[in-house]
Amino acid sequence: MAEEQPKTRFGIQRLFTRNTSFESPNAPQIFREQWKPQIKVDLNTKSTKLADDAYEVVIRVTVTAKLEEKTAFLAEVEQGCVASIAGFDDKQLDQMLGAYVPSLLFPYARETVDNMVVKGSFPPVMLAPVNFDALHKQQKEKQATGGNAEAAH
Repeated sequence: MAEEQPKTRFGIQRLFTRNTSFESPNAPQIFREQWKPQIKVDLNTKSTKLADDAYEVVIRVTVTAKLEEKTAFLAEVEQGCVASIAGFDDKQLDQMLGAYVPSLLFPYARETVDNMVVKGSFPPVMLAPVNFDALHKQQKEKQATGGNAEAAH
């Protein structure tokens, strides 16, 4: 009689936007300047265990556009979900929470950032896709060498 493998289970129970923020501290004067911004993107993920098989995962995307030293805009989105995850070993669970689920949340956050920027009367910001597997791996290596562990999740 063959042994039954433990069954893995994954599902998104709920998607939500936790927080959005848009600032244009130098409007309307900034619109008179030539639009050649320096764009900076910061990305953080965080996960919290809610119950036995339920986890909250939140991705924070912050986009800052500057024209020289003047901030044109600052857009921030915290996109989250409640995920049901069961049957994975610790390493797989860590990968799910630190890379897989954030990769599912990113398109929602990217769309929200773009919408806020356009409504702020700026050209669209098309954020490039993110390799969350590589970011998660880098963060784990940084943690192993004693670096800052906060940005991972």
